[in-house]
Amino acid sequence: MIGQRDTVNGAHFAFTDRWGGVSAVPYEELNLGGAVGDDPAAVRTNRRRVAGALGLDPERVVWMNQVHGRDVAVVDGPWPADREVPPVDGVVTARRGLALAVLTADCTPVLLADPVAGVVGAAHAGRPGMVAGVVPAAVEAMIALGAEPSRITARTGPAVCGRCYEVPEAMRAEVAAVVPEAHSETSWGTPAVDVTAGVLAQLDALGVCDRRASEICTRESRDHYSYRRDRTTGRLAGYVWLD
Repeated sequence: MIGQRDTVNGAHFAFTDRWGGVSAVPYEELNLGGAVGDDPAAVRTNRRRVAGALGLDPERVVWMNQVHGRDVAVVDGPWPADREVPPVDGVVTARRGLALAVLTADCTPVLLADPVAGVVGAAHAGRPGMVAGVVPAAVEAMIALGAEPSRITARTGPAVCGRCYEVPEAMRAEVAAVVPEAHSETSWGTPAVDVTAGVLAQLDALGVCDRRASEICTRESRDHYSYRRDRTTGRLAGYVWLD
């Protein structure tokens, strides 16, 4: 259920795998995405199970309507029930105990925390979002709330690796023109993009020194969802919050 978990100075980071939930094939088992065709009741149950495993109130988790952009929202609580969740790919809060969540199935989930300032952020960095600068935008939003880049801890979760994310040569060139570190090649010798490497380079340029990436490739791991591998599939989640 909780594939990876880390705590640094009261900041909590957690990434799920696909097991321990109630979703049926092809979403089996722990799908946390509400917009992929799964039974909504199963998704709600799965979200409650993960929240319970993490010691969180499931009603105090902020989810995003992810659209592969760079917009970031500053929040101090869950979205009101009578409002649509806005299309954003980053959320930031200075509210301790409020968990932020990001959904992925190959894209890079980015979790950020400055425990001294009491600020956390979560970002959804697919290829378009990485190029657009969603991670720098999230860090900028955290800085506006008092965070310091040198104090920020960053964790990225399971994502498709640069040796598996095949793209056309022209696309690789377009991405590398903006983020050179994302230039990659597949294990079978074709053009590729390494989104996680690009994100880590962006964080480094911003002065975020404490950076750690998951070594799990979602396309290679059957314990994780992968859109590129399966197309119709569930979504993993990354969570970040402060005591």
